[in-house]
Amino acid sequence: MAAAPVTTTPPDEPARGLVQGAGSAALAVSQAIGAMGLLASRIFSRIAKLELDRDELVRNLYRMGFQSMPIVIVTALFTGGIMVVQAAPLVNRIGAHGLLGWAAGFGTLREIAPLLTALMINGRVGANNTAELGTMVVTEQIDAMRVLAIDPVSFLVAPRFIAITATLFISTVFADVLALLGASMMGDALLGVAPVTFYNGLTSGLLGVGDIASGLVKSVLFGVLIGLSSCQFGLGVTGGAPGVGRAVNATVVASAAGVFVIDYFVSFTL
Repeated sequence: MAAAPVTTTPPDEPARGLVQGAGSAALAVSQAIGAMGLLASRIFSRIAKLELDRDELVRNLYRMGFQSMPIVIVTALFTGGIMVVQAAPLVNRIGAHGLLGWAAGFGTLREIAPLLTALMINGRVGANNTAELGTMVVTEQIDAMRVLAIDPVSFLVAPRFIAITATLFISTVFADVLALLGASMMGDALLGVAPVTFYNGLTSGLLGVGDIASGLVKSVLFGVLIGLSSCQFGLGVTGGAPGVGRAVNATVVASAAGVFVIDYFVSFTL
């Protein structure tokens, strides 16, 4: 009885698969960035011409901005408290109670507040925006608007983009203040650092305008990224209801990754 032939995998097959996978991922990222760039050009052209629906802008500012305040407040207060809890052993060891305000302010204003606020807004606002636009695409509401000679970018996309960017900037300002308030309260309760001592350290001159500007610039860039990403993935939905779920997942992942990439490069610049 003849033996069954033995099949072997060419030695370069795993490497070829790895290269193909990396190439496919790079192509997908390039396509997404290119699509967002084209969408950005359309959005900014409408904004420059003031061709956007103001009622839709106000509605989205309320839904995305005002209704996001409770989660921003809770997150910021506990974030400031956590920073003091983590710093407490070192502060007690070296007796640097007077520098607690500077340490909390430096980390909060430059990194923690804009970063955590962006991730919270991405999960709440960005995902919801993608789901809404994707549902409109699946149910052919976007096509119906075009049939009625209504520009979807002017009516839907541009107001949502502005609302997300403004929401992230304003939320970061609130998060800065509230996180420092939470750090001050926790410093008083845990380390016995009086609020006056805390804020003296915060305003002692070790923190500059650049530290505040760095976090605020990041918040604007994060808002632009989340706005473009959520709108692009929402408008690009295919495949019915499952496609909406995939688009929401892609938005959250891509925006979160992009936030960290932007944070990395802006930290070197400012």
